[in-house]
Amino acid sequence: MGEQIAETYTRRPVITARAAATFEPVGRSVASARAFVRDTLQGWGCPDIIDDAVVLTSELVTNAVVHAGTAADVLCVRTDAGIRVEVADRYPDREVPLQGSPGRLGGVDREGGRGLLLCAALATRWGVDYSPTHKQVWFQLDLPDRPVGTRSAGPALPAEALPVAETRVRVAVVQIDRGGGISSWNDDADAMFGFPADQVIGKPLADFAAWPHTPGTSTGIAEALRLSRWEGSYGIRGADGRIIPVYASHLRVRDNAGAPSTVCLLVREDERAVLQSLQRSSGTDTTADRTSTDPFEVFIGSPAPDDLDGLLQRTVERARDMLDGDAAYLLLATDDETELEVRASTGLPSARQRFARVPVEAGTNRYGSARMPAVHEDLAVIPGAVPLLTDTGMRSVVTVPLKVEGRLTGSLGVAAEAPGRYSNEEALRLQFAADRIALAVERARLNELERLRRGSLSFLVEASDLLAGTLDRDQTLALMAQMTVPTLATWCAVYTVADPTSEPELSYVLHEDEDRIDGLKTLLGRLAPPEPVPTPGARVWTAPAEAAHAAALRSSLRSLGLADIARQSAGPGTSLATAAAVGGETVVLPLVARNRVIGMLTLGKPTDDHFRQEILELAEDLSRRAALALDNSRLYSERTAISQSLQRSLLPPELPSVPGVEVDVIYRAAGEGNEVGGDFYDLFPIRDGAYGFAIGDVCGTGPEAAAVTGLARHALRLLAREGYGGPAVLERLNAAILDEGARSRFLTLLYGELWPQEDGSALLKVVCAGHPLPLRLRPDGRVDAAADPQPLLGVMEDLELYEQTVTLDPGDVLLCVTDGVTERREGSRMLGDDGLADVLTTCTGLTAGAVAARILRAVERFAAEPASDDMAILAMRVPELQEP
Repeated sequence: MGEQIAETYTRRPVITARAAATFEPVGRSVASARAFVRDTLQGWGCPDIIDDAVVLTSELVTNAVVHAGTAADVLCVRTDAGIRVEVADRYPDREVPLQGSPGRLGGVDREGGRGLLLCAALATRWGVDYSPTHKQVWFQLDLPDRPVGTRSAGPALPAEALPVAETRVRVAVVQIDRGGGISSWNDDADAMFGFPADQVIGKPLADFAAWPHTPGTSTGIAEALRLSRWEGSYGIRGADGRIIPVYASHLRVRDNAGAPSTVCLLVREDERAVLQSLQRSSGTDTTADRTSTDPFEVFIGSPAPDDLDGLLQRTVERARDMLDGDAAYLLLATDDETELEVRASTGLPSARQRFARVPVEAGTNRYGSARMPAVHEDLAVIPGAVPLLTDTGMRSVVTVPLKVEGRLTGSLGVAAEAPGRYSNEEALRLQFAADRIALAVERARLNELERLRRGSLSFLVEASDLLAGTLDRDQTLALMAQMTVPTLATWCAVYTVADPTSEPELSYVLHEDEDRIDGLKTLLGRLAPPEPVPTPGARVWTAPAEAAHAAALRSSLRSLGLADIARQSAGPGTSLATAAAVGGETVVLPLVARNRVIGMLTLGKPTDDHFRQEILELAEDLSRRAALALDNSRLYSERTAISQSLQRSLLPPELPSVPGVEVDVIYRAAGEGNEVGGDFYDLFPIRDGAYGFAIGDVCGTGPEAAAVTGLARHALRLLAREGYGGPAVLERLNAAILDEGARSRFLTLLYGELWPQEDGSALLKVVCAGHPLPLRLRPDGRVDAAADPQPLLGVMEDLELYEQTVTLDPGDVLLCVTDGVTERREGSRMLGDDGLADVLTTCTGLTAGAVAARILRAVERFAAEPASDDMAILAMRVPELQEP
């Protein structure tokens, strides 16, 4: 046969690591599963896909432990092709999604089925497997292609197209030991950052690195130092306190003894071409025709940076060199095209480098709009014409728009210190270059926004979970601040507003540097708080920055020997360190819950720093969730305080002293203290030599039970002091309860009258209306019931009750409890009357207080779980007579 048959073999992926865990069907398991997947993938060096994996795992584990109500088995598998995560539950009787019927998965607003929709949207591949005992949902995320160790070469370029560097290029070589401390620091590092080696050796690199904290777009410094290779940008704080942008290349090595360390090569950010790796070519054909030149590559250079910040920085450097300028900048438009945000610059002060915003329409003529090219021959003639260049020394500037399909996406400008440097000819050249790069910039921007969106989604999922996990006000305030610092801001302050007529109160302050917290709190305490405006969105608050500038002015005056003038200058006293911490942009977001401003979330940056728009939008989403959590904690605290106050009002403030009788009471309310219980007790004098005592239990909890409890306690005192005997007191109380109608509750009650006797004994007359019987303990250890059971109150109208007389001889103990003691359970076991009697038998010779304490300890130890019912224990003991 002349026909050749081609056979395709599918290679099975090679498993290189796996990790598994099982999570119980409780709400906190969802957060535990997210942490397990995050830690596993971080340890495997897969930061690019962590956010997607965490979001998908969160939804799938929620389906298992919350909706299916079963344990969830999570398995993470790393292969040479990517990461596969499997989530299995033990509830297989589910509707099988039919192929071609996407509607069966449920809509995005439905609680069930949303995990499968996310799998379809985020995962490379996914599926559902069924067995008789399990249902398993799996998804796979492919790892990005990261070429490592590839040798490559770029094309020959003319001198004017080569990257610009200083005459003496310095490369700092810093070696980090396995503990994260600096073990080597070369002379170039000393020259670049101003620290000699003896000042940095042994200290963590994190003490000097200004690491970016944008959620979802970066790896932490500790993780980056543990990776085999890492390359990117961050900042190093120099000896003068300024942050020096650097481009770094990290390589993980080991010495002859096998000890790992990380070698870091660092150059200035504007010389990144010295270290930046070339991208691997996707093809292997080196003989391709290169006669056709891409205009984009001519301007940017080949290869183009693969990240947005690198692309923008390369753009401004090329634009500056192309027009022989002294400075250049590039701004990106916000989604509504009303503002432009500075994203890259060269030759300008740091205050104008990152995330400062200017309006798109700065004036009425064409030169005031960023939508049209503009040439300013001399900025001194029209001060403020280009706000970004104010007080920079630049005299002439040319700006051109970046547009994609007619929509404004940004603005590119080149400036010079000399006037009259630019004309329409330069504007045309710059516009031509801007047209070449606009699409690439927009594509890179959208990719960055997508990464930010996924990181933001993961951040908000975890934030919502943490905020929903507490109803404590102080803990909620702390969580709000800890979630924003340092992820969203350098420092945070939370103001609370008690009611519409109250002034905002500074309730919590946090800074990423703990040494700055006290100074920051003092500064903000001296400033007037921001106005509690309900308008949604972030608004700029200038007071902290103005205070910082005033502090810097006073410091300068003192350094010039003008201390008297410095003392006269206005503004609160602030250290320079604190002033630098709050000298950047500060924004205020209102905390609005239930149509009322309950506080403000204040976020700030250090000197010269600004917030990017995406971070402000994420902070606004967080503030809405935080406001509701804070208001819920407020309502819960108010309810708890009211319940506890009401509960205290239903119990006697103190017990009277009864001559010749020891009396002790222990009361334990079940739950979290936000429900008023139905158990009560009382001991009160009736007349000389006579005392009344009672212990009872109203059916149910809450306001209705509290009403009956209050009625019973006060009616007992009133009727007893009017001279009624025990049966008459309880019969009248029964009638009063029935008069409450639908609000009435039945009541079990043990009521008695106590008369201490001259011979050292005590006479009691008791009536037990449906209550656990009182037990009498003899000195010889015998225990017997001190009364007979009779009908409970609040059920029948005509009651015929009688009282029984009991004598407590010296050494006798009378124990009265509520049903929370006798009905204490552990599984199918119950303490009961017999169990209580057995415990009481062991209490011979103890005081009344010791008897009550031993009974409580035995009840608590009977079961591992906390008590689910209130408990009241009343013990009375007649002391034994002293021998003459």
